Amino acid sequence: MTALLGIWFGVGLMIDAWAHGNLAELETFFTPWHAVFYSGFAVVSGWIGWQVWRNVHAGRQGPAAVPTGYLAGLVAIPAFAAFGIADMTWHTVLGIETTINIFFSPSHLGLVVTMMLIITTPLRSAWNAPDVGARPSLGRLLPALLGLAFATTLVSLFLSYGDALQYRPQAIVQAFSMAQGSGAAPRGGGPVAVRPSAERVAVAMVVTNVVVLAPVLFLVRRWLLPFGSVTVMYAVMALMPGAQTSFRSLPILLSFVVAGFVSDLLIRRLRPSGERRAAYWAFAGLSAFVTWSLYVGAASATGGGLPAVPELWTGAPIVAGLIGLALGVLFLPNAATAQPLPPSAAAAGRTRSDWGRA
Repeated sequence: MTALLGIWFGVGLMIDAWAHGNLAELETFFTPWHAVFYSGFAVVSGWIGWQVWRNVHAGRQGPAAVPTGYLAGLVAIPAFAAFGIADMTWHTVLGIETTINIFFSPSHLGLVVTMMLIITTPLRSAWNAPDVGARPSLGRLLPALLGLAFATTLVSLFLSYGDALQYRPQAIVQAFSMAQGSGAAPRGGGPVAVRPSAERVAVAMVVTNVVVLAPVLFLVRRWLLPFGSVTVMYAVMALMPGAQTSFRSLPILLSFVVAGFVSDLLIRRLRPSGERRAAYWAFAGLSAFVTWSLYVGAASATGGGLPAVPELWTGAPIVAGLIGLALGVLFLPNAATAQPLPPSAAAAGRTRSDWGRA
């Protein structure tokens, strides 16, 4: 339930991001998209608060009344509300941001940090649940996957000026053909020009590669992910750039979802884990290489053919793979043996997770 209500919260932000990126004038804080966004906050906050209230009513006191993994989200609720009031005041006094400044507003940064704590509650719950085990089923892990995937969309939103998934296929091909011309300025808060330079696309690929791969590597250290996990996460991650661009770069977004499926196949074949360092490193590098090979392939297939500069379209996926390998080494420099929970900790986990477990 926490994950489902978190979807409402996250999709509300995507709708608001669509409005800022595609509507020419937003002159008030009180918009339908803000209503969807803040109502999502209200329902997920009410649900979390109700879990704590039920435990208090059952006689639990202090931290024992908070379900496992819910404390950070509970603390973030009043902080998010305070930043929401600050954001309304900011817009009333200074107006509505319509360009890249939207991603640097202090009130917006406060909202995204506290929202991330709330929306990742199912991940923390599953991380500490004694019944999940090292090889959970997709159904058992799905709330955690959704929570982390929606949290990643928050990061991608505030790094939109470096989001490679927002470029159209034609723009990618033209950029890697070293075509000249800057094109028209983006509307609203959309950060992506029609004709980006090769440098801009290359940097965006690096930034996006790190943003989307890091959460997957984080989970792979903890669990042997069930088949379909990365596909689900990448499908959710594609929604934010899709919403910001009204899904005008659909072939690119679909290639990203396909990359998630191939990454699931790699997990099934390589079985990467904290104990299997070589397999973990191999997965990190190969997953990144495949993802950005598909990205360039989709752009070429639907954007007018292969780019004119072969070094760019052949080398960019290799650079991505090397960055993925480097991330794998940083995440797992030494093999880590999984340690089972002691009986006392497992019992405590079962007691605290009676209510509101993801």
